[in-house]
Amino acid sequence: MTYGDGGPAPFHAMDEYVALPRLSGLTLSPDGTRLVTTVTTLDAAGTGYGTALWEVDPHGHRPAQRLTRSAAGEQNPAFTVDGDLIFASARPDPQSGEVQDPPRALWLLPAGGGEARVVASRGAGISAPHAAAGAPVVLLRSDVLPSATDPAHDDELRAARASTKVSAILHTGFPVRHWDHDLGPAAPHLFLGELPGVGGAPLHGEIPGVAATPEEVDPAITLRDLTPGAGTALREQSAVLSFDGTTAVTTWMVAEARGSYRVVLAAIDTASGDTRVLVDDGESSYGCPQISPDGAWVAYIRESRSSAEVAPTVTLGVVDLLGGAARPLASTWDRWPTSVTWLPDSDGLLVTANDDGRGPIFHLALDAAATGAEVTRVTSDDAVFTDLQVSPDGASVYALRSSYLEPPVPVVVDLATALGTGSPVPATALAGPTTSPTLPGVLTEVETTAPDGARVRAFLALPHDAGPEAPAPLLLLIHGGPLNSWNAWSWRWNPWLLVAQGYAVLLPDPALSTGYGQAFIERGWGAWGQTPYTDLMAITDAAEALPEIDATRTAALGGSFGGYMANWVAGHTDRFQAIVSHAGLWSLEHFGPTTDTATLWDREMTPEMAAASSPNAFVANIVTPMLVIHGDKDYRVPIGEGMSLWSDLLAKSGLPADARGETVHRFLYFPDENHWVLKPQNVIVWNEVIQAFLAEHVLGETRPLPTTLG
Repeated sequence: MTYGDGGPAPFHAMDEYVALPRLSGLTLSPDGTRLVTTVTTLDAAGTGYGTALWEVDPHGHRPAQRLTRSAAGEQNPAFTVDGDLIFASARPDPQSGEVQDPPRALWLLPAGGGEARVVASRGAGISAPHAAAGAPVVLLRSDVLPSATDPAHDDELRAARASTKVSAILHTGFPVRHWDHDLGPAAPHLFLGELPGVGGAPLHGEIPGVAATPEEVDPAITLRDLTPGAGTALREQSAVLSFDGTTAVTTWMVAEARGSYRVVLAAIDTASGDTRVLVDDGESSYGCPQISPDGAWVAYIRESRSSAEVAPTVTLGVVDLLGGAARPLASTWDRWPTSVTWLPDSDGLLVTANDDGRGPIFHLALDAAATGAEVTRVTSDDAVFTDLQVSPDGASVYALRSSYLEPPVPVVVDLATALGTGSPVPATALAGPTTSPTLPGVLTEVETTAPDGARVRAFLALPHDAGPEAPAPLLLLIHGGPLNSWNAWSWRWNPWLLVAQGYAVLLPDPALSTGYGQAFIERGWGAWGQTPYTDLMAITDAAEALPEIDATRTAALGGSFGGYMANWVAGHTDRFQAIVSHAGLWSLEHFGPTTDTATLWDREMTPEMAAASSPNAFVANIVTPMLVIHGDKDYRVPIGEGMSLWSDLLAKSGLPADARGETVHRFLYFPDENHWVLKPQNVIVWNEVIQAFLAEHVLGETRPLPTTLG
């Protein structure tokens, strides 16, 4: 199967590429007439990105319209019951006279037009606003210092830390860091606010501290802490409101022995603040809670506890919001759900899941037997769908659609036809605020059979002119995770940038990849250097056998777990002319205590497994030039891995440095980047250094390095 056509721009020029606008998120008004998304664009200096909210016509008649404009940007849009748009922004409030660096506040843009205004703020800032669909209630998150007694005291403590330049954090358990940021000393709490309701009547007028007088037509919302005793339980967690605003359901972190923890579901009465556990089996973790429109059920995604011997399972379930035993759904469906969305009548769910290199929308009937047979596919596109929004009448579902043919775009799916016929239907693109760039090649697929008989597949991006007369050099691009899949557009590891340089790019899903069933994951569990490696080599063999591929010019690249695999590949084969390892694990025996997921690592990696699967044990076998890339602020794969790899390459690899310390290996170090390289100019350097390294060792060409390297 082959897709795509077109010319090269903007993939030949990195300054054009980083300037491409990027679309994310989608929210639908309660009446179904307005659809809003967020667009990220490069700032005027070219050194950062800003965000703005845009409205997309759900019916596809009108072009997209920009709603907000500020240097600080806007995030997390949500509609209130009255159709007003709320969002979070750190833009200055003209009413307060703030000029410089205000904390992020809650803003409201009236449905009937007019200027946006601040309706809620805290000294600590706010995030993740969520509005009830049927009541004038807003839920949001804000950090609170552990000893703060009230908002004023919290502000005083923050000011004291800032003025004395104290940054110390005293921890009592895990986690202490997450991906790219430190946790603490403040912890997130959930706050409730009330907008004037229909006819000016507030929902909980009797609650002390909540504005309730009808005269307050344009008030600032009074925020009330719903979770004063949460401690650190809400760190990195998510919450939703019921349709009537009377109940919030949130994920809740429960501490366990030896620094471990699990995540349960908790229900909070928004009038009293009373909190009760909804789902907790003492072992599993729960996420993505969604309350049914009728307020009867909470759907969720459950992840079983993994061990060194057993991979996790990810399944669906529902529980009565009023309490009762949890009920599993689709228990024999051999896919891992990634999101869940209720239908308006509360009689079924829309579910997304990785599936054979795609991410379709599926339908699940709630009253069907929990066998898996009730799961049917809704979309026929070869694409991934996210951010589902169902129309009030249940006839349509809006989403963002993404694939290797296009970045995310807003689409509408004829849900009534799909469910009525029982057959999947294609999505229809809406007039969004961005246009998809023209690709410099075509996309096809490759399959092979692994040594153990398993089917292994991959996408293959090819230059337009690749063929028997002009075969293209091959780049093996290995995904991170490892519980992941190459199935959607990526702005970081974008294969078309390399296709524009004349390479064919292979994007395989080896053992441990999602979308191929539980057994496919179990094949590689606890055996990182075994089945995933042999799968990668088998699919590379299959690609190299194609007439479009030049098997004499190849390289391997990867980041995170993909970086680990690149390191492993380097020590186990000399078939490639170059290897690029970004944020890759190197010494598994020493890695565990340093990562932000140390407790998970301890549970899944035994000392024996670490010793058997550690790439550093094979450094003497490395005879392929390597480009090592790492960011100093990386908390998932800390900088020590990159430093150890670089030191070992210079001292112990089969390509040692000469007497002057010169080596074919290279180390690209970013002092101010984390697990991902995100700053626009650093992104340019990252890509251009990779391209220059590959050109030297795969193409035999000399390319200039970015002048910004000095």
